[in-house]
Amino acid sequence: MSIEERLVKIQAAYVGNLSAQRLQEIREWIEKIEVIKNQKNAVLLGHNYMTPEVFFGVSDITGDSLELARKSAQAKADIIVFNGVHFMAETAKILNPSAKVLIADSTAGCSLAESITPEDVRDLRQKHPGVPIVSYINCTAAVKAEVDVICTSANAFHIVEALPGNEVVMVPDGYLAGNVAKTSKKVIHAWPGKCMVHELFTPRDVEEARLRFPQVKIIAHPECKSNVTDKVDFTGSTSRMSSYIEETHPEQVLLFTECSMGDNLRAEHPGVEFVPSCQSCPYMKKITLEKIYDALLYEKDEVTVPDNVREGALHSLQAMFDLSKV
Repeated sequence: MSIEERLVKIQAAYVGNLSAQRLQEIREWIEKIEVIKNQKNAVLLGHNYMTPEVFFGVSDITGDSLELARKSAQAKADIIVFNGVHFMAETAKILNPSAKVLIADSTAGCSLAESITPEDVRDLRQKHPGVPIVSYINCTAAVKAEVDVICTSANAFHIVEALPGNEVVMVPDGYLAGNVAKTSKKVIHAWPGKCMVHELFTPRDVEEARLRFPQVKIIAHPECKSNVTDKVDFTGSTSRMSSYIEETHPEQVLLFTECSMGDNLRAEHPGVEFVPSCQSCPYMKKITLEKIYDALLYEKDEVTVPDNVREGALHSLQAMFDLSKV
């Protein structure tokens, strides 16, 4: 897209509420980032939870965790700037070790990733000997190195069903595990981690939305509690949310996920009314155009993964890719 086309998307995402001054500031940052990106042979990856100015403005490749993991491995660039949180940048480094991987703010963490340690995984192995351990991709490289296979919200059920045996340990997201357990016949032992954003949605939020907006289609991320996903119209990963809207053409949509996801989808689906009811991730919001420019200019906040950790983490990620084909 041209810069003009990107700005149109950004304005649409914000329902035209950006001032002329702010839009000009965004344009100037995009132009500066484009210049230095081309000079340094860099590629910018943007998660669906990035703000519209980052998502549409400067990210070359956008998507959910699964899509960005795949594209990280394929990126032909000297530098990868990951517009997302730290564990995502680690995943890019694991899959593409020859590239220099940068993140615009090294403190952009994740409550889920922080909820479990490698020692916790080793304890689970002792408690459940011989039982496969699946980790949601929202975990550190060190945890990835300890588990058997990674999953994303898009493929979690498929990965669990493809594993041998009748039991599975799922870490770190207990709510994702609970949503998988609703349709799986396997015994799932869940770690009690949770996303600080998605745990805020409640069944009462669903009930109140139904009363206020009788025609609305409510879509929830599987990181929400099971008693929330039981009441909504559709539950799916960020990529599947977009597919659901594309396929069903609802007049009104309410998303139970991170705020910027709704903003970005609003720009992609101009005929759909997005009812505002979301929660904001403070970590995702640390990534700004200004910080992206500085990261590129000074090549700072480089993300590294020790070789011994990378080997184990690569094995669990590759297991996910392999099982996804089954």
